[in-house]
Amino acid sequence: MPHRDGPRILFVTGRLAEFALRQVLDDLAPKAKIRAEVAVLPITVAALMPPKWIARHLQVPEGVDRVILPGMCKGDLAPVVEKVAPVPVERGPDDLRDLPRAFGLDSPKADGYGAFDIEILAEINHAPTLPIDALLAQADRFRAEGADRIDLGCDPGGPWLGVGEAVAALREQGHRVSVDSFDPVEVERAVAAGADLVLSVNGSNRDRARDWGVEVVVIPDQVGTLDGLDESVEFLTKHEIPHRLDPIIEPIGFGFAASLGRYLETRRRYPDAAMMMGIGNLTELTDVDSSGMNVALIGFCQELRIGSVLTTAVINWARSSVREIDLARRLAYHAVTNKTLPKHLEPGLVMLRDPKVPAFGPENLRELRRRIKDPNWRIFAEDGMIYALNHQHFLSDSDPFALFDRMGVDEPSHAFYLGYELAKAKTALTLGKHYRQDQALDWGFLTEPEVSAVERRKWERDQHLRHEGGAGGLGS
Repeated sequence: MPHRDGPRILFVTGRLAEFALRQVLDDLAPKAKIRAEVAVLPITVAALMPPKWIARHLQVPEGVDRVILPGMCKGDLAPVVEKVAPVPVERGPDDLRDLPRAFGLDSPKADGYGAFDIEILAEINHAPTLPIDALLAQADRFRAEGADRIDLGCDPGGPWLGVGEAVAALREQGHRVSVDSFDPVEVERAVAAGADLVLSVNGSNRDRARDWGVEVVVIPDQVGTLDGLDESVEFLTKHEIPHRLDPIIEPIGFGFAASLGRYLETRRRYPDAAMMMGIGNLTELTDVDSSGMNVALIGFCQELRIGSVLTTAVINWARSSVREIDLARRLAYHAVTNKTLPKHLEPGLVMLRDPKVPAFGPENLRELRRRIKDPNWRIFAEDGMIYALNHQHFLSDSDPFALFDRMGVDEPSHAFYLGYELAKAKTALTLGKHYRQDQALDWGFLTEPEVSAVERRKWERDQHLRHEGGAGGLGS
């Protein structure tokens, strides 16, 4: 396990996890260039070690550069820090199989990662049908997810006479606003109230842009072609009206490939022009989770220097598009500017399947069971099987219902807990995810934190003690 060079690190654990920890460190130490040592404290489950107890039992050998405690060991680390000073103390990951990631071997973030140069316009669809408070709430949500500008999508059959009020309210909240309309009354009222971008102009309305005094988005006169685009650009340039070009992307089956070609041709004609792409035409109109499609389209935009994208988030499979694009633009910017693959950089976009699913293997799990001295069930999921083990049993099955029947658990709350964990384990096997008992499955940026059973029981005990103390139970 020890590496000849590098810092000397002491990993603290309990008796039960010792074997598994040593297995992980045997592989990790040479790759991370560390000298790994293990301190096994006199307790079965490491997660049950409070810091004060650790401080009483831990002996740190001379020459150790760093001490790493189990991630599930909660509470103030001050007693341990004081005991081992000046050696630094920190918590590791909750699951010891995540130690490689903690040492930068699994999804490392590159230096300077996170920069971007693509603007996100988030469209509020059917804006005229929404009350002001609903518009503001949606705009605030889009901004929190990464949007740089709120686009008000107007409906045909206008004009929307309340557009000025809506724009003013959004501006009051600090939003930049664009208006998506061909109705001259709507556009004039929106611009007067503070909208600073108009979608869109072509040969039918470009002359009105001279009166607006704001930037406009130029589109072809006829969808599926570039007809009229050059004439509109010439007109706007002559009258010094700022503009960005959008050749319009088409859905799959309606000229998608050819529409990408029009973006390439537009860039060839106008090598330095600002450009935009409305990517909702793909994400909203294709039966697929939007994240992968958003990443691919943003990659295309980054390479072609398309500096802004318009997205919608209406249909359920695309409802997180703004956040997806915010992460994707950072990934694409890093890949293109550094000429490196967009891989192992943005785990937040890997949602359905995990990048890597570590496994102990049946023999190591059997060895782990031999070390268990208590009746508590440990659940594992790997290689198509769910394993349940305690001091008496080593059970496995691909069917969680069959496995639960063999476990013989009757107590309701315990049965509910195990059923919940078995359901997570089956989900992980189905999708190819890393299952860790008492922890949430990793859904990328959609992951919701989960309170472990150990933490929940501790919280309940603390609440009970506070209640008893408040009633005089602790002071009597």
